[in-house]
Amino acid sequence: MVQEQTPVLIVGGSLVGLTSALLLGDLGVPSLVVERHPGTAIHARAGHFQLGTTEMLRQVGLERTVREASAKTYHPIGGIIAVESLAGKQLATFVKELNEGVEGFSPTVRVFIDQDVLEPILRERAVALGATVRNRVEATALEQDDDGATVTLHDLESDEEHTVRARYVIAADGNRSPMRTRLGIGMEGHGILSNSITIYFRADCTPLLEDRHESVIYVHNPELRGFFRLDRAGKAGFLVINSVGADVTTDEAVNVGDGITEERAAAMLQTAIGTPDIAAEVLQIVHWRAEANCATRMRDGRVFLAGDAAHVVPPNGGYGGNMGILDARNLAWKLAAVIRGQAGTGLLDTYEAERRPLSELTVEQAYTRYATRVVPERGTDDAEPFIDDLTMEIGLVMNSNAVIGGANDGARYMPAAETRGRPGTRAPHVALGPDRSTLDLFGRSFVLLRAAGDDWAPPGVEAHVIDSDGFLEAYGITRDGATLIRPDGIVGWRSTGAFAHDELTAALNSILALDVTPPVA
Repeated sequence: MVQEQTPVLIVGGSLVGLTSALLLGDLGVPSLVVERHPGTAIHARAGHFQLGTTEMLRQVGLERTVREASAKTYHPIGGIIAVESLAGKQLATFVKELNEGVEGFSPTVRVFIDQDVLEPILRERAVALGATVRNRVEATALEQDDDGATVTLHDLESDEEHTVRARYVIAADGNRSPMRTRLGIGMEGHGILSNSITIYFRADCTPLLEDRHESVIYVHNPELRGFFRLDRAGKAGFLVINSVGADVTTDEAVNVGDGITEERAAAMLQTAIGTPDIAAEVLQIVHWRAEANCATRMRDGRVFLAGDAAHVVPPNGGYGGNMGILDARNLAWKLAAVIRGQAGTGLLDTYEAERRPLSELTVEQAYTRYATRVVPERGTDDAEPFIDDLTMEIGLVMNSNAVIGGANDGARYMPAAETRGRPGTRAPHVALGPDRSTLDLFGRSFVLLRAAGDDWAPPGVEAHVIDSDGFLEAYGITRDGATLIRPDGIVGWRSTGAFAHDELTAALNSILALDVTPPVA
């Protein structure tokens, strides 16, 4: 007997599950989130949040809150370097400054904030917008039919079970996703790269930092390879260790976690610090696997994989959490449109069509950064050429039936400065005034932008006439043209010149899978 109903059941109440619930709630769709752990994240974990994430936070009114929380822990200009040890010499600079080169591309900037600080902020807003979040509850069984999914939930506190009926399910239950396993979906890619550990510690490292404010400090020496993340005060943080020993080409070198003791971890931490003069206290040792893999598919019927359930990457580049948030941004508006009867179910087919090729690309770029920055001696021949960070953040290209008039050239990315409003790319930022951007117009509905003409738009579409400098060039249109932006900030259609009303209406219907025949370009 079904005991509960919800439009969307989200399995996994961590970063991606909470973001999904928040975005659905922002669109007026309630959800039920279940999480087997007793609360939000207790470890720092993901910390480097890119423009796609900060723009989402701005969209839902959380940017200032998150920046204020970040400033308590991290310096806003931190870069990424490599050293022999904190006390040793600097070996390389990978990123000079966290937001170098970002100015002019976005109304916001990247941010460093620990996942255990960010998740409670997301949860509070998700609940305020109508989500229900239950902890110590896990999904133990799933059945699907033509009308929805029935999921059995097990309350780990009471040891009781009950069933919930959902129209759709988001599986955001982590890299070892029981939901993915239950659906028989496999993973493919580079496999397990290392059995790594993270050492959480306290130590006053300020004498070794001087004027350095790096967000990530890689450590390369004959004893270990990994990286530090230290708080702003330089008195606490964590050390990730991916390999040990001078010969990193052996399998033993990357099997760090096996047989590790607190004494051994403390010794490695002291080696990474580089001097016995700094006393360090090990707080906890966490075991995890560095992987670079992507699910063979991201959907099974009414169940959608998101976050680590769909793709797992090493932490190099900071892509893990950001990929999951992009999944949520792509999926939430599509589910909302179908649930509210504004779109056909064919719209949901575009989630995997758009996200999986870009997930594969990002997994490869994370692997490239791992292979070249951490253990290049193990070989880099299978690493794809490096794509710059800004391109990977705001230069990605989507191709699906929810993009009308794309170039169909197979491109998955292009330099951010060259997207120029191409259908399938992120709509460009154009300043509309002090701390006001075209990006601030997006998020809750389709938006039509044009430089001149009347304010006509199809039902459900907001129309804006933009007279700001640089708008036409940024969006690749003439004064008679127009562009249609989806709720996730992606260009869904544009006409570079004059267009007929029925052309725009046909494009919108096609995106929403209300008309399977695309309009003539």
